[in-house]
Amino acid sequence: MRTLAVTAATLWLLLGRVLAHGSSPIERSIPWTLDPWIVTPLAIFGALYFAGTLALSCRSGRGRARNGQPRHWNVAFCCAGWLSLLGSLVSPLHSLGEQLFTFHMIEHEIIMAVSAPLLVLANPVGTLLWSLPRSLRVFVGRAMRHASITKCWNWMTEGTHATIIHGIAIWAWHWPVLFDAAILDIAIHRLQHLSFFLSAVLFWWSVFRRSEAGAAAWHVFITMMHTSVLGALMALAPRVLYGAQTATSSAWGLTPLEDQQLAGIVMWVPAGTVYAGDVLALVAIWIKRAGTRTRDVDVANAT
Repeated sequence: MRTLAVTAATLWLLLGRVLAHGSSPIERSIPWTLDPWIVTPLAIFGALYFAGTLALSCRSGRGRARNGQPRHWNVAFCCAGWLSLLGSLVSPLHSLGEQLFTFHMIEHEIIMAVSAPLLVLANPVGTLLWSLPRSLRVFVGRAMRHASITKCWNWMTEGTHATIIHGIAIWAWHWPVLFDAAILDIAIHRLQHLSFFLSAVLFWWSVFRRSEAGAAAWHVFITMMHTSVLGALMALAPRVLYGAQTATSSAWGLTPLEDQQLAGIVMWVPAGTVYAGDVLALVAIWIKRAGTRTRDVDVANAT
């Protein structure tokens, strides 16, 4: 907890230094990102989810599909996940992340450790289907249940497979050559964010939807450990590894090495703390369920 507090204080001081540089030509305007490849999918998802929620609510109101109405928690999780994606990919945070490695890392952690698990918890697929016309809804539903699609999805969301896929995406994109390429080429940058998000969805689906609590805790622990190692390597590196990403750091009052070190700390400490909290919650659920099963067995034996 003390380490997390120190990290938060450091990031707060960094933000103060950034905002204090009013003379910087970069700082005068930090625009929202209106990239159609980002805004359009988010807008379509939001519109379809809203339409699906209305459709299910109307059916429930007429008493024809009351059980199909999304639970309030599901809607809340979906809205929070959608808004967090909007905040990380469209708000000035995205533009700022192109200038400072530290804020770019914050953006990535929001996508992988906040947006993805919230959307998985929301499980919005059924609601999205209800936004479609009946014929299209039936067609898409049957296609999703096709044996090959189901087999592929089950393989990718199996705990070990999903953890490895997500880990490969994280480590591959943090190879300095690829990371800098994403800064210099917008198409590669889009692919990077898509890879982070989709692999994170697979990972969190395996955690929340496929694995027992004990196994899920183990996979989250493994992810916490290897991402912490990666963050530590960046934070403790004696030289700049990401030249393109840190090229404009000095305009914000940071040296390139300081920017890289702070980015590594973001992955190492705050993100690691989020994963650690998930591990503890999953272990608690595992212990509680094990205790319940033990009591049920004892009661059955007693009778």
